[in-house]
Amino acid sequence: MSVQTPPTLMKLARQALLRNEALAISALQKLPWTLFPALFKDAFHGRHTRIVKAMVAAWPFPCLPVGTLMKTPNLETFQAVLDGVDMQLTREFHPGIEKLQVLDLRNVQHAFWNVWTGREDGDCSAETVDERPVVKVLSRYALRWRHLKVITDLYLRLRLNEEQACFLKWVQQRKDFLQIHCMNMKIWTVPVCTVKGILDVFHPGHIEDLELNLAWNVSKLAQFAPCLGQMRSLRKLSLKNKGQNIFGLVYRTADTEKRIRKAFAQFSKLHRLQHLSMNGIFFLKDHMKQVLRSLRTRLETLSIQNCDLTRSDLKYFPWSHNLCQLKHLDLRQTEFLTPCLKPLGVLLEIVAGTLESLDLQGCSMDDSQVTDLIPSLSKCSQLTEVNFSYNDFSMHVLKKLVRHTANLTNISVEHYPAPLQCYDASGCIEEDRYDQLCHELMDILRAEREPSSIFFSTNACHVCDENCDYDECSENNECLVFHLELCSCWQ
Repeated sequence: MSVQTPPTLMKLARQALLRNEALAISALQKLPWTLFPALFKDAFHGRHTRIVKAMVAAWPFPCLPVGTLMKTPNLETFQAVLDGVDMQLTREFHPGIEKLQVLDLRNVQHAFWNVWTGREDGDCSAETVDERPVVKVLSRYALRWRHLKVITDLYLRLRLNEEQACFLKWVQQRKDFLQIHCMNMKIWTVPVCTVKGILDVFHPGHIEDLELNLAWNVSKLAQFAPCLGQMRSLRKLSLKNKGQNIFGLVYRTADTEKRIRKAFAQFSKLHRLQHLSMNGIFFLKDHMKQVLRSLRTRLETLSIQNCDLTRSDLKYFPWSHNLCQLKHLDLRQTEFLTPCLKPLGVLLEIVAGTLESLDLQGCSMDDSQVTDLIPSLSKCSQLTEVNFSYNDFSMHVLKKLVRHTANLTNISVEHYPAPLQCYDASGCIEEDRYDQLCHELMDILRAEREPSSIFFSTNACHVCDENCDYDECSENNECLVFHLELCSCWQ
């Protein structure tokens, strides 16, 4: 028989207040500030909108981190929060009484709700809540004294949801006296003009993490570039192409080339950029020099995916001072339009002391290309993850590659392609041969170190379009477990 813990007197008192909204609102003028957080959480989750509005208007703390309470959004409750903020902003300003200064709408963990927070002067009084109708147009007096900081993130797909539409409308009407800080902005499949309209509300200078999944072309990049140049606080930039034309430009005119160079030149204004990712940006080909020369900071992450890179693109990699301390290099699905990858090998040697992950999955690399990288790869002592899967390597070269990575003791996850000798003349995998060659490669590694998690992946099956993974992983560093995951044609 379970024994339920009886509710505390404080909880019973809060429940009583929530049952009588008029009493709760009138009691706020005498409510100690220490009781505000718990009562607000109860009112917010219980969707007591009038109490929420009144409590925001009388909020005695500098910050209201309401975003962490919005796990299940509710338009009426969210509107009540905004109405309460309006009431705070329109009331007469008293310098001696602390009021709301920051409205945090981010859905992140916040210590405020788990820690009793008070003011240093110990004043427990709260202002009387004014229940007069909210003034929608703020007076010049309020404009002169109040500049509320609003912190939020924006994740937008196709259309705004109700809460986003409500918030954007509210901000648009008050943007001249609100400090809007959008820290993280991720936008999928909307017109560039819509993105520019959003940036008119959320000042570009406050954005730290930007991800744009759009149907990029040269014209759109040129249109967006001036906005990009204003993002002086940007630390992470990700541009992903969600359009149909990802195969490159058939004709490149002098005007097109000029627009591309001018757009990438905006990177020179991003003085805090640390992570740069470009996926499917087909016009990046032959322009890596402009991109890297424009950078003003040393990158921690460089990700170029689903692109074509020429010899001239790769040639500039080791010359860029902004890549000399890379921690993560991701070139997945990027095809190198040159048989020589020695410039990339030189870069690996330069970053040997800092590089933690290297991803060259699906780059259509052959034996000669990966051979250019092997000597430098063996010096990357900080590597924890490598991925060479879905490339075309012979057993001879794979043995050489594995021998050189065997001394990298920090590696915890490694992916390699199945040797070309595993396939028959029609390109189908031979199961016994596959198993035998993978065991040979494992023996080479095991002679130097105990692998943690290692995979040898085949290309997709011609019949079922599935691939196979031979992996041998360590569980709690006690024993090795063999696992051969086969495609459905073998089962």
